[in-house]
Amino acid sequence: MDAREWRELELLAVAKLYGWAVDGERLAAAKTRTEGADRQSQTANRMPPMNWDELRAAVASCTACGLCKQRKQAVFGVGAESGPWLFIGEGPGADEDEQGEPFVGQAGKLLDAMMAALGIKRGREAYIANVVKCRPPGNRTPTPEEAAACAPFLDRQIELIAPKLIVALGKTAAMRLLQTEASLGSLRGQVHRYRGTPLVVTYHPAYLLRNLPDKAKAWDDLLLARRTLRAIEALAHATPVAMQDASRLK
Repeated sequence: MDAREWRELELLAVAKLYGWAVDGERLAAAKTRTEGADRQSQTANRMPPMNWDELRAAVASCTACGLCKQRKQAVFGVGAESGPWLFIGEGPGADEDEQGEPFVGQAGKLLDAMMAALGIKRGREAYIANVVKCRPPGNRTPTPEEAAACAPFLDRQIELIAPKLIVALGKTAAMRLLQTEASLGSLRGQVHRYRGTPLVVTYHPAYLLRNLPDKAKAWDDLLLARRTLRAIEALAHATPVAMQDASRLK
């Protein structure tokens, strides 16, 4: 891979995101320190290490918050359980509550179109989940308390999937994953981290259905996510010599 390709893949930006040194001699040590810190943060406030079947059963029987009282069924999530992409939305709507699958209404069709534009097919390279697993009454925004009650389930899903990149769809997902109340606009256009995993923030498809001009902004966000993922994959195969070559691009 030549220097131009390294630049196009934004290798240095991703290396910096992980806190890795681009100096070949320091790369291994820096990577080890970063991964150790990530593992340490992941052991805090985590639920017992359930497997997929155990986790599904726990979600289906959950009564941790009031949302369980009116649900028809809990909406667990769907997709590739070890894929590189993870899309996280807000919560189930009426269609999702009825069918038991996230993003099956009009917003789901738009999300499918967004993923297809990136070359992603639902169920193959991406997993789709929500911050809360039960439908809020009237499709309202989940409260912070409801999001906190569901947090162990989502956190465990993320651990099991181990995605290479997370896309937070809307402010509720961004707030939950990044622990911030910053505006969506201020969070867009940059790569964040959730427990060491790169995360990109964009608009929720339901919002885009009401605000069509912002689809162009959402596409920019998705392109950033795709560039980041490609850079991560390139970085995973980079040799110390290649990293030294990349450092000269500064």
